[in-house]
Parts: sequence; structure tokens; C-alpha cells
Amino acid sequence: MSLPAEKTDAAQDLWGHPKGLYVLFFTEMWERFSFYGMQAILVYYMIKHLMFSQEKASNVWGLYTGFVYFTPFFGGLLADKVLGQRRTVIIGGVLMAIGHFMMPFESLFYPALIVLIIGCGALKPNISTQVGSLYAEHDHRRDRAFSIFYLGINLGAFFSPLVCGTLGETFGWHYGFAAAGVGMLIGLAVYIWGQKYLAPDELMKFRAGQTEHAPLTPLDKKRIWALFVLCLLNIFFWVAYEQQGNTLALWADQNTNRHVFGGSWQMPASWFQAVNPAFMFFMTPLLCRLWTWQGGRNTEPSSITKMTIGCAFLGIAFLPMVLIARTMAPGAAVSSWWLISCLFFMTIGELYLSPIGLSLVTKMAPPRLVSRMMGLWFLSYFGGGYLSGWAGTFWEKVPKHNFFLLMTGVAFLAGLTIFLVARPIHKAIGNVDD
Repeated sequence: MSLPAEKTDAAQDLWGHPKGLYVLFFTEMWERFSFYGMQAILVYYMIKHLMFSQEKASNVWGLYTGFVYFTPFFGGLLADKVLGQRRTVIIGGVLMAIGHFMMPFESLFYPALIVLIIGCGALKPNISTQVGSLYAEHDHRRDRAFSIFYLGINLGAFFSPLVCGTLGETFGWHYGFAAAGVGMLIGLAVYIWGQKYLAPDELMKFRAGQTEHAPLTPLDKKRIWALFVLCLLNIFFWVAYEQQGNTLALWADQNTNRHVFGGSWQMPASWFQAVNPAFMFFMTPLLCRLWTWQGGRNTEPSSITKMTIGCAFLGIAFLPMVLIARTMAPGAAVSSWWLISCLFFMTIGELYLSPIGLSLVTKMAPPRLVSRMMGLWFLSYFGGGYLSGWAGTFWEKVPKHNFFLLMTGVAFLAGLTIFLVARPIHKAIGNVDD
């Protein structure tokens, strides 16, 4: 597979951004369609078809969602040292498609999860870093670009529960998993077609003699340590956030009135996982405009401050659930608006933290280590995903309002700690947003 570095049209702009951004946008949209489509029915499949207990399903969920973000570090290492980002993305996409098509076979359930974990590890860090490679070091469009890229993620995440969830819950689980596999193949096709619009990755530049691997500077080392600290704190955000596909999915299935307008038809529980990305469509342009307006007045928060704000909104998101869980009758089905309000504030929190964190990694990481540093960033998702599954095992052991209150505390604690370390980090590494 020949991917020459010199053949690229990445510098060409479309609607104010390089054309490569839109190639990566649609590639990630279809990859996330496949990922979240499978994830939308995973807990239901384990409990309703494989007959797992809720505790076992939550543990498997935590291990799976954790390890899909553990392997990206090694995927970044593979790209930086051996294959380059483009080849590693393609290998990851192929493995993910295979994993989805393996899922309907009960005897292949665990091997399928392993293949998906490896494939995601190869693809996830290397497609995100290619977004940053499209922009010069101090290009202020970078945060906006990652927000646009993140919109692609949520476009796929919006349609996947509607398609894969409906097929899985209504016609059979294998149809839902097959649809996820088809989505991954479409994403691969888009990525391979759009190669000429992408920036050469760092390994390609090095082999072409365009860059030299100089020793790390003291500033580089400080920034790596700063990323490490932020990664540790990021774990707590994802402990609370990943309940969306675990305990909140169970709440949607067991404690939410899903009869639309009082009629006899009951909406599939998996559709609630489309609510968060639907809010993304409305909130992303508004936040981008807000940040542009603030930037014009030199009042735009720094990337680290935005992450603090994101944790605060995540904590607020669980407060409606604390209230209704405390006052509802045991086993009652309550209005869907309680869950929807929770997901609304979750969305704002995610937009202030997740795409901003991706952008921050590409700003702070030394170019030749960018894929590995992106993999390190995703290790925080691993910790959060695994601990979210462990926390979910208490769902049936403690009162629901106490569980939601714990998630509120975890999110607020993360935000407070990031706020406290923000000034020392800025003092040590300078303002990377300048």
C-alpha cells in the first residue's frame, strides 16, 4: 500500500477549513456509526439474549469500553514507529468491520470484542491526530476544527441507535450488529478515497527527509508531564459520562415511560442514546460562535478552563436524576423529560471537554510523539470506562438517587481539581492557546 507523502492537497480550503477535515469528518462519522451502533444494543444483548446478570453485563461493559481506549496508546506507537497513521487507520477499520460481523455468533462474543478493541486501538488515535496535522502550530481554527470533527462523531452516534438499535431490538440482534459492520466499511471507503486531501503524517515526513528528530526540549518534557496530569484527571469525567450507555440505558429501559404522546406504541429504549448526539447538532454551532465571539474580544477561555467548565456541566446533568429518583415510587416509570434533561447538560459538558482535549493534545505534544500522546489521552478513557463499569455494579445495590449523587460528586471533583492545577500548568508550559 503506497501512500506517498508528496501527493497531498491538504492545504486546499473549503468553507474556511482544509478539505481533509471533511474527509476525516465523514470517515469518523461512519466509524462512530458502527461503534455506537454496536454499543447501543450491547448491554441489552448481554442481558436479554446472552442472559447475563446486570452485574456481569456491567462488568463486561466496563472492560470493553475501557479497553477500546487502552489499546490506542499502542496504536499510536505502531503508527509513529512502524506503519504511519494512514496505514494504521486502515488496518484498524478492517479489524473493526470484522469484529462487528463476528458479534451475532454467540460462541464468538468475546473474540469479537477483542477484535473490536484492537481495531479501535489502531484507528482511534491516528485519525484524531490527522485533524491537527492539517493546521499550522498557532492556527486558531484548530479548536473549531476539532469541534466540527466532533460533530461528525455525533452525527454517526445519532443515527446508529435509530438504525442499529431498531434493527437489533425489533428484528434480531444480528441485524443490528451487521448494520454496524456495513457502516465501518463505508467509512473505510471514504477514507481511502480521500487520501490526497490529508496531510502527510509524521512518519511519512521523517522518511521523506522533511523533518529531523531532535532531542526533546525542556518545554516538550513539561508539556508531556502536563498532559499526563490532565489524563489522570480526565478519568473521573468519563467515569460519570460513560453511565450513558450503561446504567442510564437501564434507566431508559426500566424506569422511563417510553409511550409516545400517551399512545400504545413504545419507543425502543436504545433510541435514547440518540438524544445526546442530537443535542450536539444544535449546541456545537452555538458554542463555536460563542468561542469565536469571545476570541474576538480576547475573553475566550483557555482549553484547560473549558475542560473545567465541561466537568461542572456533567455534574449538573445528574442533579435532575437525583431529584426524580429520590421522589419516585419504587419501580415506577417516569417522564422521559427527566432523562432528556440529564442528557442535555451531559452534551454541553462533553463539548467543553472532549473535542477540546483532543485539540489540546495536538497543540502540546511534540510532532513525532503526537500519535502516542493521543493514545495516552485515550488511556484516560480506558480508566474512566473501566471504572464506570465497576461503578455500575452498584446500580442494584444502592438507592438510585445515591448512585446519581455519587456521579455528580465525581464530576464536580474532576472539575475542581482541573481548576486548581490549571494555573501551575499554564505557568510551567506557557499558554498553548496563543
